[in-house]
Amino acid sequence: MRIITLDDFIDTYFKIHQRGSKFFLSKFTFNEENRTKSAFSNTQSQSSYFWSIPKVNKRWNKLITGNENTNYQNFLVTDFLKDKKNLKLLSLGSGLCNKEIYLAEHNDIFKEVICVDIAENLLNQARIKANSKNLKNIKFFAKNIDSFEFKENDFDIILFNSSLHHFKDVENLLSSKIKHSLKPKGYLIINEFVGANRHQFSSEQIKAINKGIKIIPKKFRTRFRSKLYKNKYRGVGLLRMILADPSECIDSENIIPAIHKNFKIIIEKPYGGNLLMSVLRDISHHFYELNDEKEMILNNLFLLEDDYLKKNKSDFIFGIYENY
Repeated sequence: MRIITLDDFIDTYFKIHQRGSKFFLSKFTFNEENRTKSAFSNTQSQSSYFWSIPKVNKRWNKLITGNENTNYQNFLVTDFLKDKKNLKLLSLGSGLCNKEIYLAEHNDIFKEVICVDIAENLLNQARIKANSKNLKNIKFFAKNIDSFEFKENDFDIILFNSSLHHFKDVENLLSSKIKHSLKPKGYLIINEFVGANRHQFSSEQIKAINKGIKIIPKKFRTRFRSKLYKNKYRGVGLLRMILADPSECIDSENIIPAIHKNFKIIIEKPYGGNLLMSVLRDISHHFYELNDEKEMILNNLFLLEDDYLKKNKSDFIFGIYENY
């Protein structure tokens, strides 16, 4: 367990450089919910984010749905839920609601989509987008989970898209509120980080991450909006994780055990991320548009991660589970 690392100072510097001093100062408050909200306050495109690399998305699609051009939400409406009607879906921690809006557009399947998030600014943007599409079957609520009313047997589907790892005491949340509010035979669907709490990765994982960084030529390791290079990963300190976002990965490693305890596995697809997330952080912008050299670099990183996953559990999982 690491309290503070050199990377904490380096990453803090780049956060200030990339997102401004106002973002940095927003962390100096004793109110944990406000610190969490500030983590999602910047709605501008961040080209340092590895999950936006098109080739990474294709890899994930292939691992989740078997087709690099079919993402999980498309799989839901064209395959898994294609014969369902009048479904009611709840999405907790929905953010900008892009996936939820896509699902709501299929109103032959979904009669109602409920989006809940603490970041009202994100929901306002989602509301504008939904209105532009004239969607009448989607609603937005700026609430935290403690103030949301979970009615018994209310939903056919409850969705967590990169949000469940922000909730503490996952076992209690799933065994009480989620099971209570899902109908019998209803589905819990997750697309989640399920790795180490607070990103306290093992020495073996950190070693593999640094091996991945060495695969990338120096010219592609300049950090986003900087002339400085990314040369090594040293891990994340607990103090910075808590200051930056008290909810981040607070109970992530207990997600899968808690789900397996309370729900029946229908589909469970691990898709890695153990190395890619930390290797590509802040240098992802180099790989949005590819040439032959960059394509080969990403392919070699994928092979390295595949080899790592032969002996280690995946940090990211897509899953569909049935309530019983």
